[in-house]
Amino acid sequence: MGTTEMARALFGTSMAFHIIFSTLGVGLPFMIVIAEILFHWKKDRDYAVLAKRWTRGFGILLGVAIPSGTIVGVMLALLWPGFMEIVGQVIALPFQVEIWAFFLEALFMAIYVYAADRLSPVMRIVSVVLVAVGASASAVLITDAHAWMNTPRGFQLVNGQVTDIHPWAAVFNPSFFITSMHVLSTAYLTGAFAVTSIAAYKLLRGKLEEREAAYHRKALMLSLIIGGAMALLSSANGHSTAQMLHHHQPEKLAAAEGLFETTAYAPLSIGGWTVESEQRVRGGIEIPWALSFLAGNRFDTVVKGLNEFPRDTWPPLYVHTLFNLMVGIGVFLMALAFGAIFWRAWLKRPYPRWLLALGTITGPLSIVGIETGWIFSCTGRQPWTIYHIQRTAEAAIHAQSLAGLFVLFVSLYAFLLVVTIFVMRFYFHRHPVAPELQHPLEAPASLHKKRIGGGRLGGSPA
Repeated sequence: MGTTEMARALFGTSMAFHIIFSTLGVGLPFMIVIAEILFHWKKDRDYAVLAKRWTRGFGILLGVAIPSGTIVGVMLALLWPGFMEIVGQVIALPFQVEIWAFFLEALFMAIYVYAADRLSPVMRIVSVVLVAVGASASAVLITDAHAWMNTPRGFQLVNGQVTDIHPWAAVFNPSFFITSMHVLSTAYLTGAFAVTSIAAYKLLRGKLEEREAAYHRKALMLSLIIGGAMALLSSANGHSTAQMLHHHQPEKLAAAEGLFETTAYAPLSIGGWTVESEQRVRGGIEIPWALSFLAGNRFDTVVKGLNEFPRDTWPPLYVHTLFNLMVGIGVFLMALAFGAIFWRAWLKRPYPRWLLALGTITGPLSIVGIETGWIFSCTGRQPWTIYHIQRTAEAAIHAQSLAGLFVLFVSLYAFLLVVTIFVMRFYFHRHPVAPELQHPLEAPASLHKKRIGGGRLGGSPA
């Protein structure tokens, strides 16, 4: 494996680990906001307990997200010096503003956790809303740099020198709004389905008092509604993304669909795998004219094929599989969410065990969808780090000693993942929900300082 490939593997592994915690760190605060609002609107203390326990889980996840995000930032500078030389001059603004977004999140997280019982209901909601706003703003600002890599604007590169710099043009690049909306909707989706998995698991196990079972059913219904709505929003945004790719990254769109020849009335290939020697997708199901419609809202839209571009600028053809996996997971989650809502709310029937069993896998599936989506987006841009401006090999470090670092950090991430799971399980096993449902409620988000300080951390935040 060459230096460039090793740098990509090391950075990709770091991002794959961090993105689990950063995504949940955006999705869970959104769920907490909804639970807080429902508590004050319906006067149902179960929603306050939900907000309280989700906040505890969020706090544990945040403890891992912060250092893993710091590692990713250090690796950007360490592994991609050529890239950072341009970034520092053109698109540094979102990184600087993101620090303030994190401060906003951290400040109001502290207020919500430790001072909620001293605030009025309105101010308590405001505090947790600002936590969610800070988390979402951080995601949008970091995503902006990624969007700029796909659709770079705001500078010229003349004889290797960066000139004619316009930072705001770089910030508001053509894919900024579409990419940011997709990142937020999928993060909210992931937070919701993480709750779905836990609530479904609790109900599937059975042996619950009716009071506790009712509590978990509320968590399940709320998460299904939000998860289904966000899955629907993500699919609508996916249509906009296809149009953005058609105009700005036609190679990625062609590779995603295994399209080799430029054509009107282009079909959409579902499933299968791309075979370069045959220049087609083998084993897929074709929907006639659908790709043209997705690309331009017309069935006769001309979609460029891979043969329009030099072979050395093609993305890896396995991105077709990544794209299908991402879309397939999204469709499954949306169908499951709306099917379960229809079953419970419209038919007035209890959740069957098979439906609860499917519900338990929605959280892990949403994480897999997030991971494959990011890999597709980054790999589909190859061989470019900055699309049509800087190749990945030009951006990478030239050191030859990355293999040891790769093993070290992969081991560290595996250790942190195991420890996080253990801490979650231990903490919530020691602090089950049943006593909180029976005793008078403290502040909805209040954490017992003596418990956190005493190290009694680790079960399920629902």
